[in-house]
Order: sequence, then structure tokens, then C-alpha cells
Amino acid sequence: MRHNMGGRKLGRPTDHRLAMIRNQITDLLRYEKVRTTEAKARELQREAEKVITLAKSNDVHHRRLALTKVWDPRVVTKLFDELAPRVADRPGGYTRLVKLMPRKGDGAPMAVVELVL
Repeated sequence: MRHNMGGRKLGRPTDHRLAMIRNQITDLLRYEKVRTTEAKARELQREAEKVITLAKSNDVHHRRLALTKVWDPRVVTKLFDELAPRVADRPGGYTRLVKLMPRKGDGAPMAVVELVL
């Protein structure tokens, strides 16, 4: 049975999918905006919200947990020092998903995920 087995497989093996999500979380926090397909954007939004929530309590344990989801330690520093104070009073909803026109090559539905800070 698949009880509580949420999440999309995105047509990739597990290690590739997890690495891709980590890459996208890192880029979202670095550039504050990412353009991708809608399915990937929804997964990215789900995971990024959790990482930003970790950053709201600035301690070593949460910093290390954030490092498991973000590749670059400099991005984690930016997250805890610059981005977290901007969302300190916000109870959630740190990202916005904006749908775009379909991709020209294959017609895949596209979206932009951006930080709402």
C-alpha cells in the first residue's frame, strides 16, 4: 500500500530526482527565481518551503539540516543571514508559483518559482 507516500517521481531514478531537487533549491535561494516545468516547480516549492522554515530558527542544528538540502554552504549562509530575517514574521507561503506559456519545443507546461520576501 502507498499510504503517506506523497511526491512526484518526475520520470527519474531516485538519486537523480533528489539531486535535481537539491540543485533547484540551491538555485532558487541563490537567484530568488527559477524557471522550470510545472511538475518540477511544485516539488521544488514543497521542499523549498521546508528549508526556509528551518532557517527561521537560527541554530547550528537547523543550519546542518539545511546543508543536507542545499549544495552550496554560501547559499546556506545567505539563507540564514539575509533571507530568514525577511520572513521572520511570515507563517508560511514563502514561494510563489507563476504559470507561463508552454515550452516551444515539446509543449511542456512551464512555471516560475520565486521567493515572496
